[in-house]
Amino acid sequence: MTYRRPLSLSLPLLALLGALSWLLLIVSSHALAVEHVPASVSNVSNPSDAPSAAQRAAFARQVITALEATDAQLVLLARMGRPLREMPEGMRFTHVGLAERTAAGYVIHNLYQYDDAPDRSHLVDDEATAFFSEVAALEAGLLIPSPALQQRLLAIIHSPTYAALHDPRYSLIANPFTLGRQNCTEFILDVIFAAHHQTTDPAQLKRLQQAEFVAEPVRVNPIKLLLAGLFRREVAIIDQPAGALTATFERIAAYLAQVDVGSRVEYMRFAGAAGTSPLADAFAGP
Repeated sequence: MTYRRPLSLSLPLLALLGALSWLLLIVSSHALAVEHVPASVSNVSNPSDAPSAAQRAAFARQVITALEATDAQLVLLARMGRPLREMPEGMRFTHVGLAERTAAGYVIHNLYQYDDAPDRSHLVDDEATAFFSEVAALEAGLLIPSPALQQRLLAIIHSPTYAALHDPRYSLIANPFTLGRQNCTEFILDVIFAAHHQTTDPAQLKRLQQAEFVAEPVRVNPIKLLLAGLFRREVAIIDQPAGALTATFERIAAYLAQVDVGSRVEYMRFAGAAGTSPLADAFAGP
């Protein structure tokens, strides 16, 4: 009979490897911060840094005032669901919705993850107070398309095409150039390309995006990214064949600046009772 060294001798090494794996996973969770979480869970790692409910509500009202001042019928609206320090380099806003002016006020059209199934998404409409109810920072981005593109976007939103462009297979860092996974910014990008190019063919949309759109590299350590892909349901790397790429609010704004004459972008920060102020730090294009 062959003698085998007792397995107990390797337990310390296994414990060390396990601890290192979990440490890397925790770090990757901060580097790839989830934006949409159950209402019972705070989006802010340090609760003392979180805006109060009253501040969030006041900021939502000020954003609505800013939207009304644009006279736009449709605006891309971005929020910060995580502190900037937890975001990968080059990324600021964690979620983008489509804010539509209606007779009853603004309705914001969103793609959200399911609370109990973070790798699946659904389309949800809400209003500004709910949209900003769990933000980590009182900052917003407003991307106002040209009037002509606004009308094309509204036509899609109120047609079967809008739901047809939605892929419920969610990934936090979905690659905008591939099919099979989607996040909120890729969905918005698909809607924009469908409106701009007057096509709804998914394969054609991806070919057009590869030719015209500049995606944001996901600047995360490859090991952390791999661990996140293995252990976090909402992070997929199967659609990232050669370096992780994703769509962001800033990259979409840069694209519209090139192809949609008359579009413009505004950034705003909460300034207390005084209202809002422009963000002091400029956002560089790609």
